[in-house]
Amino acid sequence: MLHARLFKETQSYRDHHFQPTRNNLPSSSSQILSESETKINQSPYLDGHLTHDRPLIVQFCANDPDDFLQAAQRVTPYCDAVDLNLGCPQGIARKGHYGSFLQESPNLIHSLVSKLANNLDVPVTAKMRILNTKEETLQYAKLLLDAGASWIAVHGRRREQKGHETGLADWKIIRYLRESLPKETVIFANGNILGHEDLDSCLEMTGADGVMSAEGNLCDPGIFATEEGRLKGEETGEYWKGRNGKGGWRMDAVLRRYLDILYKFVLEKNPPARPPLWVPDGSAPSESPQQAQSPPQPPLQSSPTEKPDDDAPPPSKKRKHNQHPRPTSPNLLAKQPHLFHLLRPLVSKHTSIRDKLARARPGDMPAYEEILSMVESVTRQGMLEYDRDPSAFDRPVHHLESEKTDKQEEEKEGENNGEESSAKAVARCKRPWWICQAYVRPLPKEALEKGSLSLGKKERRRLEMEKAEKEEKKKKRENDGVEVEGKGEEGREDKDQRDGVPREEVAREAMVCG
Repeated sequence: MLHARLFKETQSYRDHHFQPTRNNLPSSSSQILSESETKINQSPYLDGHLTHDRPLIVQFCANDPDDFLQAAQRVTPYCDAVDLNLGCPQGIARKGHYGSFLQESPNLIHSLVSKLANNLDVPVTAKMRILNTKEETLQYAKLLLDAGASWIAVHGRRREQKGHETGLADWKIIRYLRESLPKETVIFANGNILGHEDLDSCLEMTGADGVMSAEGNLCDPGIFATEEGRLKGEETGEYWKGRNGKGGWRMDAVLRRYLDILYKFVLEKNPPARPPLWVPDGSAPSESPQQAQSPPQPPLQSSPTEKPDDDAPPPSKKRKHNQHPRPTSPNLLAKQPHLFHLLRPLVSKHTSIRDKLARARPGDMPAYEEILSMVESVTRQGMLEYDRDPSAFDRPVHHLESEKTDKQEEEKEGENNGEESSAKAVARCKRPWWICQAYVRPLPKEALEKGSLSLGKKERRRLEMEKAEKEEKKKKRENDGVEVEGKGEEGREDKDQRDGVPREEVAREAMVCG
């Protein structure tokens, strides 16, 4: 997502976040370039490249129609559509008044979409979140379509559902939109996409024309892989399948591809020579856990050993002076946080790799080659351990501290009036730690029980009021229905005086014995 106003006003922001040509054109018309320089500047580079980055939709957040239009006009030569983000629920969106915090400004939303629809040669689209009711959500969708949106992407969560309060997306409301809007309306569904198997389920339950995935795609880049691609991956060893039939893409293979893409398209050089991807063939020599956790590590080219110098500054200052300049390419800057998503199960177990990744600088490719070597080594170790004892990797893991059997889970769900649990999703998505897999967030109630979520003052006050109302109703029912101890009017009068509630004689059915 790009910020429309910053993209319109700031040359450095455009250079750092959108790179359609090798060198961006000068921002001022006074800078005159030669014909050869102009050809170099205009040669395709990354974003919107016709051979490897199409179709491309560029998404902006905006709250001013003119800013939105001017920003969009800069990207339309290199993309196929422009999208308006109306789904961001973060605090920065609240502060900047964009994303989902435009929901209370329908006239502004209509102006943003219609401004582009009337002035661009490419389609305009919008990504929205559902509102409190399905009727409100339908009116919201109609507003976007009436303004000129060619299609809409609907996230089945409300604005408040984020972080530990994310919860489940409501596919039923997306289905309601599908049935209520004209048949020619194009709808993309978003939310609850944890694995490849969820794609068909989502399309079937929502009736949407397509599926969008964000966090699921970060954790498992192969989530949209075709059956043909998975079969090819099995042949090369990149796609692993366990004895229980569950499979997934190996993290070391995905990390190899990730780095190779950066070398080829961003750095424009060949990747370093590496040994072939290790594939178990029945004759591979086993290795000890110590050998697997401590692979041979070549010295970093970026950190040469230096002789001590008495006149040198203190170590902290010297280390700061020796750092490489911070790269400006968004493809390199996003690498580290993305890999933490991708390698989450692996680095949770092998903390030495987590620490290595945390220290790696964005442009230090030799450091990432070391990380790849470590990931490959522990992946090999994990696969050998799986061959020795597959059952050790098939045990279910729950968010809650105490593990529960399926029967216990069903009993708990019955006690909670059928409230859903994340345990089944965790069991369904769980793979060995070296396989790319979805991160299943605990549901809000589970997060409260675990202590990772605390209620705000308003929420606590609301729950306290609801609890007080329930207790008052319960007490009243008990007072009305409980038979007074004692006999005759004396006992009844004592009871009436204690609670102040008048009593009336109620006729009861008689029992006849004969």
